[in-house]
Amino acid sequence: SLAASILLALTVVPALGGTVDGNAWLMLTICPLMIAWPASAFTFWQSEKLKTAHRDLARTHAQLSAAHRRLAEKASRDPMTGMLNRESFFGALDVTRHDLDRGALLLIDVDHFKTINDRFGHLIGDKALLEIASAIKRAIRAGDVLGRIGGEEFAAYLLGASDAEAVHVAERIRREVELVRFLPVDERTVPLTVSIGGTGCPRAATVSDLMRAADKRLYQAKNGGRNLAIFAGEISVAA
Repeated sequence: SLAASILLALTVVPALGGTVDGNAWLMLTICPLMIAWPASAFTFWQSEKLKTAHRDLARTHAQLSAAHRRLAEKASRDPMTGMLNRESFFGALDVTRHDLDRGALLLIDVDHFKTINDRFGHLIGDKALLEIASAIKRAIRAGDVLGRIGGEEFAAYLLGASDAEAVHVAERIRREVELVRFLPVDERTVPLTVSIGGTGCPRAATVSDLMRAADKRLYQAKNGGRNLAIFAGEISVAA
C-alpha cells in the first residue's frame, strides 16, 4: 500500500503541476499504513469466516450424505430379518447376474407356517421366522444375496455358483433349518422345515423366467412331501 501510494503520488502530482514536499511525504507514508492494517485485518477475518463456513458446510454435507445412505439402506431391508426386501432383492438379482457367467436362484418357503401362527400366535410365528432366517444366513456362502420376498418366503441368489454348488447350498439350507430346536412354549420342540426350489441363471433369462423356473421346482418340493430341495440347471427362456 505504501509503495503504491508513493508511486501514484510521484506520477500524478507532477503531471498536475505540483510537487511532492515534506508534508506530502508524511501523508504518503502515514495514510497507507493507517488504512492498510485495518483493511488487511478485516480481509483476513472475512477469509477465516469463509473457511469456517466452508468446513461447517462440508461437515453438514457429509452428515446428510451418511443419513441418506442409512435411510436408503433401511428402506431396502426387511425390518424384521434384516434381509433385502422383495423389490431390492430382485433389483440386485437383475443387476448382478449380468456381470457373471453363472449363478443360481433359490426360493425357500417355510413348511406349514400357517399352522404355527394359528396354534401359537403371530408373535411366536415371527420368532420362528427369525430362527429360520438365521439358519439360512448360516448356510449360504459369503457374498451371496438374501431376501425376504414374502411373508414366509425367502430367496437366495448364489453368485457365480455352478449347478453342483447350488444343489449343495440348497441342501445345506434345508438341513440347517431342520436342525433348529424351536421351543415356543412349555419346552416342547416344534419342528421347522423349508421347501426349496432352485434354478440356474443363464444370462439370456429374465427375472420372470428365473422366478417361473424356481417356483416350479418349489411346488414340486411341496407336492413331494415338503422338507425337500429340488434344483434344475436348465430352464425354458421366454421368447
